[in-house]
Amino acid sequence: MSMIELQQVTKKFRRHQVLKGIDLGIDRGDRVALVGSNGAGKTTLIRCLLGEYNCGGSVTIDGQAPRQHRTEVLRKVGFVPQISPPLKMPVGQLITFAAGVCDSDPARMEEVADHLGLDARAIRHQAFNKLSGGMKQKLLISVALGRDCELLVLDEPAANLDPEARHRFFELLAERKERAAMIISSHRLDEVAALVNRVVEMDQGRIVLDDHVADDVAMTSVLASRVELVRPSDAFAASIERWGFEAREGGLAWEGRVAGPDRLRFLGMLSRYAALLKGIHLQEAGDE
Repeated sequence: MSMIELQQVTKKFRRHQVLKGIDLGIDRGDRVALVGSNGAGKTTLIRCLLGEYNCGGSVTIDGQAPRQHRTEVLRKVGFVPQISPPLKMPVGQLITFAAGVCDSDPARMEEVADHLGLDARAIRHQAFNKLSGGMKQKLLISVALGRDCELLVLDEPAANLDPEARHRFFELLAERKERAAMIISSHRLDEVAALVNRVVEMDQGRIVLDDHVADDVAMTSVLASRVELVRPSDAFAASIERWGFEAREGGLAWEGRVAGPDRLRFLGMLSRYAALLKGIHLQEAGDE
């Protein structure tokens, strides 16, 4: 029996059938990309897995139903939602509360925040809902990863992170890839492809693809990159500066570093400026 078992899971909102008989098993060490367009049923499936919804069929984590054994199950789960909750409590109180729920050390959550570039101690008196989107995301990741958990459920987890924080986030995931199961939800496979070893695609409430994929990219790898242009461009400069790149040769070249798991996302950004590109050089810089 798998660590996570979903058998003929269904969910209906009034007359709208959102999940239509989902069968899925996930083991420790599985890093699953849960992909599909908006409305495919990904978030509803996650909420059923977390026990937030009543649903038809059977859902178990380590043999326990999350709806009936909510406290025990949630102690095993680290969850990063796509949309930050509208919490008004101060950051310090939030960390203390979250650590108490799962019997963890608040200092570990603060250490994870430090690794992501967020000084949680310095903002401990600030209300969570007053933080920027990136700060909220870093704090939610810190709460999820600053504890011992057997299942990580991450819904568009790096959407608001800057490139350096994304790299740090990938490092934290790499530390857990053997001993935990991960479900990483995204509407774009290129956002998460290099993080996972399995792809589950949903469409209109059903699983239409479940396949294991090559696991060749080290989650901690870094690529040294140089991009050359046929002419300088202010629009291109604005985009690539967000990746931490610096201009060379009067804006005709740009140099920087890209986290290995972000290579597809980076190339996707470059593709928007295909007419400007003269050359792209990516060189493995080793693990950092």
